[in-house]
Amino acid sequence: MGEIDITGPEALRLTEYVTTNAAGRLKTGQIHYSGLLYEHGGFVDDVLVHKVDDDHYFLCVNASNQEKDFEHIRAHNHFDAQVRLSSDDYAQIAIQGPHARATLQKLTATDLAAIRYYWFADGAVSNTLARIARTGYTGEDGYEIYVAPAEGPRLWHEILDAGKEFGIKPCGLGARNTLRLEAKMALYGHEIHASITPWEADLGWIVKLDKGDFVGRAALAKQKEQGIQRKLIGFEMTGRGIGRDGYEVLVDGAPAGWVTSGSPAPALNKNIGLCYLPVAEARIGRAIEVVIRSQPVAAVTVETPFYKRAK
Repeated sequence: MGEIDITGPEALRLTEYVTTNAAGRLKTGQIHYSGLLYEHGGFVDDVLVHKVDDDHYFLCVNASNQEKDFEHIRAHNHFDAQVRLSSDDYAQIAIQGPHARATLQKLTATDLAAIRYYWFADGAVSNTLARIARTGYTGEDGYEIYVAPAEGPRLWHEILDAGKEFGIKPCGLGARNTLRLEAKMALYGHEIHASITPWEADLGWIVKLDKGDFVGRAALAKQKEQGIQRKLIGFEMTGRGIGRDGYEVLVDGAPAGWVTSGSPAPALNKNIGLCYLPVAEARIGRAIEVVIRSQPVAAVTVETPFYKRAK
């Protein structure tokens, strides 16, 4: 991941101006999901905004977008605030799943149970300073810890040791991708990118038009008034095949959209995906076809998220 710090007397004003969600409603130690947008309403990136203090906001961004995000925020900094690309200061390790708390608690004196979902605490993990956030990109409960990069390898191994009794496993991007897809969590470059708006991506809940002006607000307000033409929706393959990212989607035999993400779902034993369809066709139970190796294969639109963990 990448990290950006916004500090100074008008840190909130800048954070509010460059993101879609209402950072002014965050309490110290609270986090929310938000969007960085271009003026035309498309995504620069999706981000997690952490309120460290009244004059300090910490943004977790996609690593591949960090320089672009930093320059975008800096270009809109007309406030008494400082913007710093601080990715070199952090390594992030995510501990996710039903035993995440019991595993991590072995290594920290911070009361993890007291950290609510989408909140964080600054403390220590195995005697090194750490930001401990109850967040994740897996659809499971868990924690993401931010530590000095030099401490990352040691902590990685200590966490694996701490979780041995629970059957902990190291997981990479392939596992993370099926997890986030089952939970219908957007991935930049797939569900969201520069030509997709929050309304289209079913992310209207991160847009607060009533909070005041922000980058992209005018375009979003206009689109909301006029209505969107396409919408993200989930599907399940009913024919034999996997609808992979970028595959064409047909409705009544005619080209209608495309798959943004598609994969087998290990937790569900099904082949699932997300796609964009015209609004009129983006309704649950709509029969569609996904073109796989030049052959239309049957699928049907379904409710999302595909998987929701028990509370």
